[in-house]
Parts: sequence; structure tokens; C-alpha cells
Amino acid sequence: MLDSLLEKKLRERESKQLLRQLTTVNGLIDFTSNDYLGLAASTELFQLIDHSVKSQGVRKNGSGGSRLLSGNSELAENVESRLADIFQAESALLFNSGYTANLAVLSSIPRRDDTIIYDELAHSCIKDGARLSLAKRLSFKHNDLNDLENKMRKASGKLFIVVESIYSMDGDCCPLKELVPLTEKYNATIILDEAHSTGVMGQNGNGLSVSARLHERIGVRIYTFGKAMGVHGACVAGSKILRQYLINFARPFVYTTALPPHSVTAIDCAFNYLRQNISLQRSLVDLTHTFLNEVSPLTNRTQSVSSIQTIIITGNGNTIAAAKNLQDLGFDVRPILSPTVPEGSERLRICLHTFNTTAQVKDLAKELKQLARSDFKV
Repeated sequence: MLDSLLEKKLRERESKQLLRQLTTVNGLIDFTSNDYLGLAASTELFQLIDHSVKSQGVRKNGSGGSRLLSGNSELAENVESRLADIFQAESALLFNSGYTANLAVLSSIPRRDDTIIYDELAHSCIKDGARLSLAKRLSFKHNDLNDLENKMRKASGKLFIVVESIYSMDGDCCPLKELVPLTEKYNATIILDEAHSTGVMGQNGNGLSVSARLHERIGVRIYTFGKAMGVHGACVAGSKILRQYLINFARPFVYTTALPPHSVTAIDCAFNYLRQNISLQRSLVDLTHTFLNEVSPLTNRTQSVSSIQTIIITGNGNTIAAAKNLQDLGFDVRPILSPTVPEGSERLRICLHTFNTTAQVKDLAKELKQLARSDFKV
């Protein structure tokens, strides 16, 4: 009975060309992972982590429990203190992933009669976290501060504005310099997800808000380590009161087994490595400029200057075919389909990395321009 019900839903998805499958890719040039700085595959960082684990005498495979039971450690608290320094916050609190960090913040802080207003292109974890709260939920048009203000005028209770530094599907940045004073006008709290700016922006990788010198005016910041930092986990940065509140009220923190010591050490080592190799940020910027110059004739692109670039194809079938064409040529580029993105904005999502060569970027751009002359109607 259950399998019949599940199979029916799977067939419905397959008929719409939306069926997801786990795949492994070998031998293709990576233009799809979030490993922007190449740290996930860095042999040097791997060796640094291994040496640090051994030198600290870490002998545990796991943490053994939640942080409030047996899973806390001096190591975790020391790393949190160092992260707070990096992100120029009073405190930081580790989470197992950016997804759970967003769930924790949004499900525990806004209360009944409050209002959460999030950018319409916000990640699913933000929408899921808002759904778990008892607050009223509204979205505003992407990066449209006029629409946001209209929503704030009509909102009730305490206001929480949820945005991302860099948006994962369009690759564009949040207009923080204009957003912050607007939210202050309505006494609203900003919750900022720095997932795709962690590592690639700011001194020692501390993201957009610190580089813009606006961090002290933002109530909650979430940093993710599984993308440019090449490891795993996340943290919430903010006041000491915020940290203590999450320890007491955030269910994804209270009831989750803590990160193992190896993962905590890896986070610390990744930021130490980036500090010694901060030129990686400049290399990524230069490679992005090369790509943008090469694809400048293409008009169906989102307005991104980050390492996330998108080419709008339109139509799930066309987008799948375009991605398959590039993969056959040796480029690991994936299709992003509706309803993950709005219907009519299906696209190829291209991630640039410091390990991509200039020649590889130019070759990819050449094939994208060839697609523009094909039936895929780029």
C-alpha cells in the first residue's frame, strides 16, 4: 500500500522530468560544486587537519551526545571563541550544518504574533525554519526594498527580515547598505545567511557584512563551512545573549548530537589555512572577471559578479538537454529546474573555483556561446 502511494508520486515527478537521482561524476571538469576556494580537495588542508588532530591527541570518533549532555568539549568552546573573533561578534555557536542553523534561529526566535519577511529567493532552509515558527510569514520580491518596505508597513509584532549575502541560484548580492537603515527605520531585526560569502569575502573569510562594516547592525548572522571553507558545519554569530538563548530554546541544537572532534578541528584548520592563503580570494575574483568577459555577448544571464553564474535556458527539457550537451564535452554543469526555480527561469548553474584554469573557463564560455546559437535558445 505504501509503496504504491510512493511509486505514484515518483511517476508523477518523472513525467514532468523532475525525478531526482543520485549520481557520481568522474573525469569531468568541476563547474558545479560549492568548493569555490578549492579547500575541500586541498591536500595541504587535509594534512593540516590530520596533523592537528594527532597533535591534540583527539581519540574520539564521535562527540558522544548533544552539547548539553556529553557532547561539549573545551575544543568546541575554543573554536567558537576563535570564530567569534573572525566574525567580529561577541559570540559564536556551532551547528552541524547551515540548514540546521537556519532552522534553529527561525524556529525559536520569532514568536506568535511576530512577522518573518524573507526574500522570495531565499534558500529552502529559511522557508522551512520560518514554517516551523508560529510567526506570520511573508516574502518580498527579490532584492526589492520598495516591496519589502510595503510589507513591513503592514506587518504586526516584532519584525524579522531574512536575507542572504549571496543568493545561491542567481549569484547576486543582497543590497545590505540600503537594507540595514531601512530595517532600522521599522525597528526590525535582520537575520543574514552568509553561506555563500563565508570564506570568499571579507578579512579571513568573514563574509559580506563585516567587509561592508555593517555587522554590528545585524542581529543574527549564520556562517556555513561546507562551501568555500571545504569542511562541514556552521555557526551562528551574534551577541552573548543570542548564544545563550539558542542553547536554551533552539531544538536543532538541544536535541542533536554534536559535531565530532575531527569536524570541529577541521573548521579551525580551514580558517587558519585561509588566513595564510588569503590570495585565493583574489584568484577567484580574477577568474570570475575572465568568465564575465568571455560570456559578455550572452544576454540571458543573471546579474552576478560572484563565483556563482547562471545561464537562463527556459524549460526543464531544454535545460536538461543543454546540461547533457556540456557534460558530454567534459564540463560538469548541472541543470536547475522548476519548481526549484520559478517556471520560465530554468537555468544552468555554473560555479567557478580557484582550481579551474583560465583555459577551462574560456573553453566553457565558448561552448555556452555555441549553445546560444542552438535550439536551446540561451
